[in-house]
Amino acid sequence: MRIGSKKRSGRVAVIGVGVLGACVGWNLSRHGADVVLIDAQRPGEGVTDWSFSWVNASNKTVRRSYFDLNVAGMAAHRELAGTIGPDSWWYPGGHLRWTDDPAAEANLLERAELLAGWGYRVEMSTGAEVRGRLEPALAMPDEVPVVLYPDEAWVHGRRLVDRLVGRAVASGAELRPGTAVRDIGTGGDGSVRTVALSDGSRLDVDIVVNAAGPDASHVAGLVARDLPMRREPGVITRIDCAEVPVHRAMHAPHIEIRPDGDASMVLHSREIDALIDTGAEPAELARLLHASARSVVPALDSARIARTRVANRPIPADGFPSVGAVPSVPGYYEAVSHSGITLGPVIGRLLAAEIVSGRRDELLADFRPERFAP
Repeated sequence: MRIGSKKRSGRVAVIGVGVLGACVGWNLSRHGADVVLIDAQRPGEGVTDWSFSWVNASNKTVRRSYFDLNVAGMAAHRELAGTIGPDSWWYPGGHLRWTDDPAAEANLLERAELLAGWGYRVEMSTGAEVRGRLEPALAMPDEVPVVLYPDEAWVHGRRLVDRLVGRAVASGAELRPGTAVRDIGTGGDGSVRTVALSDGSRLDVDIVVNAAGPDASHVAGLVARDLPMRREPGVITRIDCAEVPVHRAMHAPHIEIRPDGDASMVLHSREIDALIDTGAEPAELARLLHASARSVVPALDSARIARTRVANRPIPADGFPSVGAVPSVPGYYEAVSHSGITLGPVIGRLLAAEIVSGRRDELLADFRPERFAP
């Protein structure tokens, strides 16, 4: 089913208003759709706000079609910044990556060569050159090879969601924050008909978009759909500092660091994530992250740990996005993916166009929900 059907009005319920749901909802509202945005929390305050929020394709080389989709996501971000304004949410400036492990360094340089061959912009420097030209606060060996991906960026996800939701509401969308979906009703032909909410209300709808992130499998189950998801928790720590000493996102040895405004930074590490299931408390994980960050940026010695959260990443079982219609449930669509920060603008544009027109874009061909058919 698509909007424009003569039988139905075309009301769309977007379930989950993180970056993916906000991008889908805003694009639908631009097409003139009747949109209701539903979130169990406040928009943008779930996993979107607790992400490293790195816009990139350099880490997406496992499949060429996935790389191409992420490159399109980067371009869609630049276009979005031109459309809604970049202030407060869009931070281009590139991404730095280096390591202290010889095997990891060989892999890093091999990937950089592959990416350059695919037309991705890559610049090579030494530690001394990076300190002298880009990031003087870093502690790194003079001769260590450093890869700069100049077209990459970071995003303040919650601010982006706020901007998109505000524009969608100004275009006529309805916002239902703090309201969970309890049931999705279907008609005799199996198509979506209603959405029941935790406040006791029931909405007549024609289309549901499942953008519920870590809860996407539960929402899919409401239409008897099996959406297998990974369990992959990650810990993010925000630290407060009098002055942010670095200017861009980076993968340093054992730690990922980026600014988060004028007086805050975000820390993450896959190595620390591996400790989550050992029973370590979030406060201890935060101290480990802070210690790793201080070894790379000594100026962070005086920084203070502000907030820490463990969040489950929304990753379908095979690691790739699930985007588009589910033929067995007319009117039901999915927009579920890790890397939602990078992919949000392009998935939002492509899925909204598909819902409105029925046209399926080839960029999404490898990421259709049908691959998880029972």
